[in-house]
Amino acid sequence: MTEFEKKVAALRQHHEELLSRKNEPVEWGNGIYEKYKYPILTAEHVPLEWKYDFNEQDNPFLMQRIMANAALNSGAIKWGDKYVLVVRVEGADRKSFFAVAESPNGIDNFRFWDEPVTMPDDVIPATNIYDMRITRHEDGWIYGVFCAERHDDSQPGNLSAATATAAIARTKDLKTWYRLPDLKTKSQQRNVVLHPEFVDGKYAFYTRPQDGFIDTGSGGGIGWALVDDITHAEIKEEKIIYERKYHTITEVKNGEGPHPIKTPKGWLHLAHGVRATADGLRYVLYMYMTALDDPTRVIARPGGFFLVPEGDEYLGDVMNVAFANGWIADEDGRVFIYYASADTRMHVATSTVDRLVDYCMNTPEDGYTTAASVETIKRLIAKNKNNV
Repeated sequence: MTEFEKKVAALRQHHEELLSRKNEPVEWGNGIYEKYKYPILTAEHVPLEWKYDFNEQDNPFLMQRIMANAALNSGAIKWGDKYVLVVRVEGADRKSFFAVAESPNGIDNFRFWDEPVTMPDDVIPATNIYDMRITRHEDGWIYGVFCAERHDDSQPGNLSAATATAAIARTKDLKTWYRLPDLKTKSQQRNVVLHPEFVDGKYAFYTRPQDGFIDTGSGGGIGWALVDDITHAEIKEEKIIYERKYHTITEVKNGEGPHPIKTPKGWLHLAHGVRATADGLRYVLYMYMTALDDPTRVIARPGGFFLVPEGDEYLGDVMNVAFANGWIADEDGRVFIYYASADTRMHVATSTVDRLVDYCMNTPEDGYTTAASVETIKRLIAKNKNNV
């Protein structure tokens, strides 16, 4: 065996050890969900064949020819008996692409499929695409709704000026994707999610209207809109179902995560909220529930955050960020929540439908003032004294 072959063998062994590492639940959580010790996907999990040229003559120093920067913000779906993520992989060139990774148990041993997803372009090609929400719709298709980013050519001298639209694609096998025209709306749109059922015979979208690529401006929060034809989707009217509010976790912006989970007591929603701090924007996850007979009517609004970056999760490309656009509810009621930390790596937290519904229904709402928060705590203290 040549020295080059020895280096390749050692590299493959090191990579296999990472891929096959068993994950472990973190002790002493909050009782709502369990976090796990290791990230489930990172840039290091990307297949070696995507990064290295293994021809010794062409790459005698065994250098990475194409480097990966991050694996984040993954859509999720149960595919047979596999837990499948459609991952946003970001390269060293800042371009993101989609790649499918699967696990036998949902918490470790995630492995990417052989090749990244080939996503057809819309009429106007996008510079970058990312953050896909996966919906298995009752019409028989699996839809991916994701952000398509393009330079804002109305500002030719500003190289940071961009526009965001909601791109739509559909598939039957997660391999061949058929691109539909981007969603037409009056405002820029990111974090758009397709509801899994028809509502009044129409396709229903959760939206996040915003004035600019980053700033929400007059955008009021998580919106709702109905569309007649998804193959030429256009939103003419949308209403806000979960508003932004001053001095809360949704002060700057908020957006739907994955599509909601249907439970006997209502639709279970996972969303993200953003507020400004002296250190920049802080992204957290929160939950709410809406009525089965009217998905726009909020019936449970637990106050504050549900999940935040902790420990090493805080560190990465974009600090202080937890973001989720994928979860899986198993038939036995177990829920796998897939979230990214610091725009860098993917994690999983596990819970159950019953626990999440209990959390939503029985967590006090935000009273919006310090005095109200203190009174809420005092009521709990008094209740616990009575239970001694």
